[in-house]
Amino acid sequence: MINRIDDNRFWLNLDKNKKKTGRIFCLIALIVVILIFPAAGAGKATAAVKLGNEVLLESYSYLIEGKKVGLVTNQTGVDSRGISFIDILTATKGMKLVALYSPEHGIDGTTRAGASVNSYIHPRYDIPVYSLYGSTRMPTYEMLLKIEVLLFDIQDIGARSYTYMSTLQYCLVAAKKYNKPLIVLDRPNPLGGMIVEGPVLEDPYKSFMGVDNLPMAHGMTAGELALFFNRNIGADLTVIPMEGYHRDMTFHDTGLPFVQTSPNIPDLNSLYGYMVTGLGEGTGVFQAEKFCWVGGKGLDAVRFAELLNGAGLPGVLFTPEIRGTAGGVRLEIRDPYRFNPAKSGIYVLAYAFILGDFKVPKSTPDNVVIFDKVMGTDQIGRYLEEGLTPQQIVACYTPALENFKQEREQYLLPQYGGPVNSGINE
Repeated sequence: MINRIDDNRFWLNLDKNKKKTGRIFCLIALIVVILIFPAAGAGKATAAVKLGNEVLLESYSYLIEGKKVGLVTNQTGVDSRGISFIDILTATKGMKLVALYSPEHGIDGTTRAGASVNSYIHPRYDIPVYSLYGSTRMPTYEMLLKIEVLLFDIQDIGARSYTYMSTLQYCLVAAKKYNKPLIVLDRPNPLGGMIVEGPVLEDPYKSFMGVDNLPMAHGMTAGELALFFNRNIGADLTVIPMEGYHRDMTFHDTGLPFVQTSPNIPDLNSLYGYMVTGLGEGTGVFQAEKFCWVGGKGLDAVRFAELLNGAGLPGVLFTPEIRGTAGGVRLEIRDPYRFNPAKSGIYVLAYAFILGDFKVPKSTPDNVVIFDKVMGTDQIGRYLEEGLTPQQIVACYTPALENFKQEREQYLLPQYGGPVNSGINE
């Protein structure tokens, strides 16, 4: 089990011989008011979350002491102060950082989506930075040859099609193949762990945009996903859970700095909009303004907004906005705790198809189109062609979703409010 750090960090020592009781009691009263009654507008959680990378060094440093370490990370791999874990590990005595591994968008997160990332030598630390989004997406024998343990520390956005967690799954496969222990340093799911939604990926539609049988919004942290992935892999996996995190938190509650996860996800507004606006690949329904707008050519923006706002989707407001010849809506997230991005995205697509003239891309036995990869199935495309309402589409995928929710339970970490599964291999 996780060793909790003593929360009693502050002690008040009073000199009884000094007659300053008036000012002391006033100060005490002020401190009590500040601690007990948070400032107006504060989030649900007043205590900052301690990340897995911090817990590793404070409580589980023995896992890397005296070892040559490889680190899968990017610009999101920071501690709760925003300091790069690459820099922290390099300055940590008793272990040696000998290799870095970068996912899509590169180690600095600036390479455009889908563009190949190159391997190179780190200019400051003179160690290799191996690309896991170039000639290979899985660590090779040569990439892992000189390390004794592999760490994974990357911030996810909670969407199945976002490829950072695909890189995690590929790393698990490589760790098993080449007999290397893998340690996942856990981070929050920024959407929280309560919303689990969308069609569940079917085996024929597995790709790097969806490596396992997950719904669009899985409601799991990186560590929990690693446990889920590993059910079919059997790697030597250790998950270092966070402290102070609970699955009903959104990123607003954690007290952590948000780091741009990729060029088109600069902030939480874009992160929240990713699954709402980015599902129409190849259909003519497209996103803009970094996932904050969605629409298509010839759509009646006002009617589109009316349908969406009248559908009872919680936590979001859709405002009509025309962009050139395309009608669409701009998202305003009003309640991140109730907002359901994957379901909202299904409603967006369904109403766009009902109102407009859009086409569903078709997969063949030799080529699965991106639309079906994102959906994890070809059924959603068929439902759209048939003119099903969003309510009907949701009803069609709900049985598989409910089955996933039951399977998911055994991989949820108890520290976050789930069933027993500590993650730590003691």
